[in-house]
Amino acid sequence: MTSEDPVPASLRRLWGISESSRLGRPAVLDVDRVVATAVEIADRDGLGGVTLPKVAKSLGFTSMSLYRHVGSKGELLTLMADVAMGAPPDIDTDDWREGLRSWASAQRVVFQRRPWLTRVPASGPPSGPNQIAWMEAALAIMSRTRLDWAHKVGILSLINGYVVQSVRQYDELAEGRAEGQRQVDAERAYGRALARLVQPERFPETARLFSSTLFEAPPDTPDATVADADFSLGLELILDGVAVRIERFD
Repeated sequence: MTSEDPVPASLRRLWGISESSRLGRPAVLDVDRVVATAVEIADRDGLGGVTLPKVAKSLGFTSMSLYRHVGSKGELLTLMADVAMGAPPDIDTDDWREGLRSWASAQRVVFQRRPWLTRVPASGPPSGPNQIAWMEAALAIMSRTRLDWAHKVGILSLINGYVVQSVRQYDELAEGRAEGQRQVDAERAYGRALARLVQPERFPETARLFSSTLFEAPPDTPDATVADADFSLGLELILDGVAVRIERFD
């Protein structure tokens, strides 16, 4: 980066702005190949399976050779996350609530397909072309409101964080369940066990919770149905809060 160029090399790579080869020859290895290979490994082995030596070995190069194309493991993860997110769907609606609901649901589909994305450390605000495209989609939906920029960005961050956390939590709970145990069975066992342990004298409201039927979903209820209901409830609560803010600006 020169004094006339304010764009760091890492951002140039993220946006696919290639550097010219010193000798004028096409590079045998490039950023796209490195990132595509890393994403394949993450899809197969999870984020923990992605290491520079493993990526290099898959490509038939040394680990040091990768540093010509990605500055660090952190930069590689940023590149992977942007590529793996892909482009957002077209959301054509005049209803901001329906639009944000569709936007959140579309993100959830991506994270469910690639749960390792929810474990990529946040190294900064969205900066890649795909991440910016998702941001643009959300801002376009909210452009029909009178919200200011601070509220729009805050709402975008809140919903995105909710989607990431809900998918990650579901994935972690699935990992923690006994082999072959379904979510509805785990929740039923949890509710019944705590109903015996939580004393009404000490925890009156929590005792009432565990004595309710909340954790007693019918045994044949698909896990996906339970997860969808939980996700929708939380999202609607967030959108209710957004509605209040929008009313204050109108």
